Amino acid sequence: MSDLKASIIVPARNESAFINIFLERLIENLKSNVEILIIVDSNEDSTLTTLREIKDPKVRLRKLISTYGTGPANAIRFGIDSVETGIVVITMADGSDDPRDVDDLILLIERGCSIAVASRYMPGGQQIGGPKFKKVLAKNASRALRLFAGVSTHDATNSFKAYSKNFISEVKIESRNGFEVGLELVAKAHRNKLLIAEIPTIWIDRFAGTSNFKIRKWLPHYLYWFFYAFGIKINLKESK
Repeated sequence: MSDLKASIIVPARNESAFINIFLERLIENLKSNVEILIIVDSNEDSTLTTLREIKDPKVRLRKLISTYGTGPANAIRFGIDSVETGIVVITMADGSDDPRDVDDLILLIERGCSIAVASRYMPGGQQIGGPKFKKVLAKNASRALRLFAGVSTHDATNSFKAYSKNFISEVKIESRNGFEVGLELVAKAHRNKLLIAEIPTIWIDRFAGTSNFKIRKWLPHYLYWFFYAFGIKINLKESK
């Protein structure tokens, strides 16, 4: 398929209960020709055992095992280094992100933005469910970045974003832990005065299973990139 418009990267860990429902909803709402990369850490991941083949002319499905180490940041990095298009979309396998937003995010990158954010906290956006502490932390961190650092999005921490591959290649990804990749790239785009756009989204927490988000382990890495957006560098000790 030579007319692929974008690459959708889906980091997954034991998402056997969700992966096919997620793919059905995603493809049902897609208008663009895309490649979808399902990235897991090992051959034993249950996501692969139930993953069905896709028979849709606008979609190329690729199942990849990351060789960059475990964890979502490494899966995302591996996926980005494996894409065959100039536009990258990151979305979660648990179905929490709204698949109707993917084409609009792609279009914003085509129009010249470095990052397009699916924003839960801008007018028209919504976050339904999820741990209260995590929600308060993410919302207030994003608000502080917008009001005091001038970051041009209401939702810097959401992982559901689209990126220009050229932008990522230029700034590089330094994260090696959790989902702080999204905040890192927003901070770098802001520091480099590049275009960041956003659209409202409705995020709904997974209705079954366990989230792979490790807030206590990953919080120091979020704080590092939070302060980086202000032009402040802090010492960061690796979490074990």
